[in-house]
Amino acid sequence: MLFDIVIRNATVIDGTDSPAYFADVGIYRDKIAAIGDLSNATSPNTIDAQKHILAPGFIDVHTHDDTNVIRMPECLPKISQGITTTIVGNCGISASPATLCAPPPDPMNLLGKQEDFKYPEFSDYVDAVTQAQPAVNVAALVGHTTLRNNVMDNLHRHATSEEITQMQDTLRLAMQQGALGLSSGLAYANAKSSSETEVQQLAQILASYQGIYTTHMRTEFAGILDAMDEAFRVGQKAQVPVVISHLKCAGAGNWGRTVEVLDKLDGAHQQQEVACDCYPYSASSSTLDLNQVTEDIDIFITWSDSKPEYAGKMLKTIANELKLSLIDAAKALQPAGAVYHCMDETDVERVLKYKLTMIGSDGLPNDPHPHPRLWGAFPRVLGYYCREREIFPLHTAIHKMTGLSAKRFNLNQRGEIKTGNYADLVLFDKQRIKDTADFKAPIAAAHGIELVVVNGSIAYKPNLGVIKRSGRFIKRSSQ
Repeated sequence: MLFDIVIRNATVIDGTDSPAYFADVGIYRDKIAAIGDLSNATSPNTIDAQKHILAPGFIDVHTHDDTNVIRMPECLPKISQGITTTIVGNCGISASPATLCAPPPDPMNLLGKQEDFKYPEFSDYVDAVTQAQPAVNVAALVGHTTLRNNVMDNLHRHATSEEITQMQDTLRLAMQQGALGLSSGLAYANAKSSSETEVQQLAQILASYQGIYTTHMRTEFAGILDAMDEAFRVGQKAQVPVVISHLKCAGAGNWGRTVEVLDKLDGAHQQQEVACDCYPYSASSSTLDLNQVTEDIDIFITWSDSKPEYAGKMLKTIANELKLSLIDAAKALQPAGAVYHCMDETDVERVLKYKLTMIGSDGLPNDPHPHPRLWGAFPRVLGYYCREREIFPLHTAIHKMTGLSAKRFNLNQRGEIKTGNYADLVLFDKQRIKDTADFKAPIAAAHGIELVVVNGSIAYKPNLGVIKRSGRFIKRSSQ
């Protein structure tokens, strides 16, 4: 048989949490056409895998690349670490469906400036991604805060019944146009005033479309168990799956509580569809939140609109230089971005290992000094946590990045190396794979990625960079 590409001598880890096996993989057009002994096959493009690991392309379930996949379609921070699909619209903020009459409110400003929010309907965003043809596939959630901002004159209050109806109508149309579901960012000031009922009424739109609800919960600090209960109630009331975003126990007083947090998640799992995602670092990153300013942890300022000269310094250093208290220094920097060294490493490992945990980078591509997770999250799981720390076998690590994620988000025919599935693949050296981005120099491509294939086309090689942009918009599919 004639294939467009044959990858020979591969150590295949197929994304199903099964151990590796040796095989050749034949690609025809955009699909995996054959797996096995293809020594008699012919192809104009034969690649010797040299027994390196061939895995499904990684699926980044938690990103904020909404506008970047259009404005910077090479998506180098993603494709260079083996990511072939990125899910945008997390934490309640999405580029669409959005209508802005003023600069975007916090934290929508993480996605871009007012002129970047030009997709009043979800279909407008789908068309823009399709026209840009990014290097990776894109699927999208609709942000709760984005919906609120479309219809409310003041985000620091409950929505009225009329406003909720307007938001429901917008969400319903977006679901019809292919959105995956709804995300919320209830910890942020511009969504914190929303009631549980408001969120439930929106989530109820999702069920008939087999959508999903993901949430940056109301708190990840002391009240985390109550916040989890709220998330589960929303899912139960709406009869939809729930994903807790970037699950963590934040704040020094909260360290060690992942034992009870995961017990609660496990208990909910017996009653309803729940899961979580996690990034492999003990520091978080977002806008500078005055509620998180404390002497207990290091806070690194990544940008500041009011005092840009202080970007790249610790908040404590800035406070000393300005001769201000920590909180007054933070107020003086607003609006700003920050990295919070707020987690315990043991908690991070415990969440990563948990059976329902998917991997998401939560990178902020518009940050001038981004958290290193933007460039390094997936290789860090494979290199540091899997090879060095040995917290799980390689096939389990890959399952958390591929098959588990594809099933949870209904990304049909992706996430597994299987005949008939789309040919999204990554070839890597399991001994060399390593994240090189760190907190001092966060913009750096990983080592050990040999080849990335997206929809049957060779998309990236480390010595050549992005070769072809063949990503697609993936609309929600029913199962």
